[in-house]
Amino acid sequence: MTRGAAHVTVLLEEAVSALAIKAGGTYIDATFGRGGHSRRILSALNESGRLVAVDRDPQAIAAGAAISDSRFLLVHRAFGELCEAAADARVSDVDGILFDVGVSSPQIDDGERGFSFRYDAPLDMRMDTTQGETAAEWLARAEIRDITEVIRNYGEERFAFQIAKKVVAARVEQPIVTTGQFAALVRETVRTREPGQDPATRSFQALRIHINQELRQLEVALPQALGLLKPGGRLVVICFHSLEDRIVKNFMRAQSTADDLPKGLPLRADQLPKPKLRLLGKPMKPSVAEIGANPRARSAVMRVAEKL
Repeated sequence: MTRGAAHVTVLLEEAVSALAIKAGGTYIDATFGRGGHSRRILSALNESGRLVAVDRDPQAIAAGAAISDSRFLLVHRAFGELCEAAADARVSDVDGILFDVGVSSPQIDDGERGFSFRYDAPLDMRMDTTQGETAAEWLARAEIRDITEVIRNYGEERFAFQIAKKVVAARVEQPIVTTGQFAALVRETVRTREPGQDPATRSFQALRIHINQELRQLEVALPQALGLLKPGGRLVVICFHSLEDRIVKNFMRAQSTADDLPKGLPLRADQLPKPKLRLLGKPMKPSVAEIGANPRARSAVMRVAEKL
């Protein structure tokens, strides 16, 4: 089994600070990972505080067993099932919710998970290995049109159609079941390379996002988070990809603006729909020092809002 370096939590202090933690409050870490944010939140709570963490990766759930704390509960669910996770933990009206969205370093660095083209391993890519279709299974049945749309929309790859044709032709000769096979097909097809980037990077990203329905999970989780927060509660979201960040930005912007109504309606000012969120500060990025110490932090963007 290939293992990488220990996971380094991005924007650790900044994210926990943005939650404005009340010592006796209730919080949700919607993306436990290896528990960096959770441990820091727990350190700020008193004996009556509570933290519920959520993750769909069985390895993350196993890692969470190391936290022995009566104030802490780890729920095995995707964050798109946030309301169900909160119900499992019997919490509501929470004081803050944190999302650290995307694939984690342990997932990338464990070659057997199939997230990276750096290792020749089974083409799995599932964050929750207990259920769902693997990347290899999907590539074995998907049509050219579907593969093209996934790679183009989620990887922003301009050679998506050519890659899809190559994959469908190749699988007739031999099933595509390893990361090495898929990466080789993409490299043979992509004619221009971005400096410092493997030609397979965008396609691997796209396939991973599709297999795990990452964007859809985020779209359905944000309204659930808003519903669970009590007035004054904080919503903190860290993204590493422009497609994810666009979803968060548009959601927060829409919820921080009063509903548009036709002009001339006979309504008093106190009858007009009120915004549900207040944006706090500008989007935050890691410092130069943090990026220097952890290059994977370079694309992170954190947005913060407060429920009104």
